[in-house]
Amino acid sequence: MKHIAILSIVLFCASLSPLAAQVAAVKPVEIIPSKDFRALEFENSPALQSILNQAVAEVLNTYPAGKFKMEELAATLLDLRDPKNIRAANINGDVKIYPASVVKMFYMAALHQQLEDGKIKLTPELERGLKDMIVDSSNEATQYILDVLTDTSSGGEMPAKEYEEWSYNRNRVNRYFTAMGYERINVNQKTFCEDAYGREQQFRNYKGENRNMLNTNATARLLAEIVLGRVVTPARSKLMMGLMKRDPFAQTKDEDDQGHGFSGKLLADRKMTDARLWSKAGWTSKSRHDAAYIETADGLKFVLVIFTDNHANDRVPIPTIAGKVLDGLRK
Repeated sequence: MKHIAILSIVLFCASLSPLAAQVAAVKPVEIIPSKDFRALEFENSPALQSILNQAVAEVLNTYPAGKFKMEELAATLLDLRDPKNIRAANINGDVKIYPASVVKMFYMAALHQQLEDGKIKLTPELERGLKDMIVDSSNEATQYILDVLTDTSSGGEMPAKEYEEWSYNRNRVNRYFTAMGYERINVNQKTFCEDAYGREQQFRNYKGENRNMLNTNATARLLAEIVLGRVVTPARSKLMMGLMKRDPFAQTKDEDDQGHGFSGKLLADRKMTDARLWSKAGWTSKSRHDAAYIETADGLKFVLVIFTDNHANDRVPIPTIAGKVLDGLRK
């Protein structure tokens, strides 16, 4: 019987695909920031704050009283024209907000760190998942990427000891960004088209707790660090930028896609064909968010992150605020 058991194990291992066998042999590994990583530094600018305040106020004032409240919006603006002297401004910039698909930008950065360190091997399937997560904002691809990053998987509810280990692994991305000085964020949940079940719901304490949370300051910082080539390596940052490149002038049947329904609408409406846009948007039944980096032919280079709650189907605020910010920067 002992020989039969050993033979069964050998046959089972032989039946695994090469990739599955490799994954089975890999032990859980932490995501560690690059040794030469230095957090982006910037200074609050009264002049920039005035531009952002005025842009937001002018847009909100177009709504009837009480229809769009200031607490339903958060925004952060970074002027990147001088990378050694980055100016910043924000409104509710440190308030934690459910980020929808904007969180996928954080998972992308974490995955590139693991790829660079050789802790995860890039396969055609992983490359497809990464592309679909950022370019198409696929929730299914995001679920797969987070499984790969954290050595966890969805499934049935777990007993306490097993669940404790699973939870620790699932928080691996959080530990990575904490080590880089990111604050007031939670990036440990999968994104779903409908709802979470089983251990995913258990991870939320069955009450919607422990949800993903970002603030616009942290989101703007990550996007700026990618733009400036500071995330993982310049080469890795360039790859991330490639996935976030948007064309607001491309023909589409979806007016709410990432290139047309958010900050890109500003460029399309003004026919700014010589401007360039990189972004990651998020959209749910309640939220409408965008994290955008815009370059213009006359030299503007700025990151603008805008989160809105309770106005998910309103296509006006994000591109209109972006347009007013752009005009203010030109003065």
